[in-house]
Amino acid sequence: MSALRTIINSSALIACLGLGYGMWTMIAPGEERRKELIKNLPESNPMRMEETRKRNALVMQALKEAAETDDNIARGLRSK
Repeated sequence: MSALRTIINSSALIACLGLGYGMWTMIAPGEERRKELIKNLPESNPMRMEETRKRNALVMQALKEAAETDDNIARGLRSK
């Protein structure tokens, strides 16, 4: 009886894995769609990429300045 239960459980596990893989292949985009998505990413536009770099540099500068100061600006923002 234990061997039969093991076989049934193993079969059910394999069936679930197969079903999951089948659903994944149906949902996953094809090669053409994947290339189109990559082409339309914001990072593929040089002007947009430069804006992102500038914004990241400003954020990093603000973080660096905040790390170098001993002031806690969050305390000043609390309403009394």
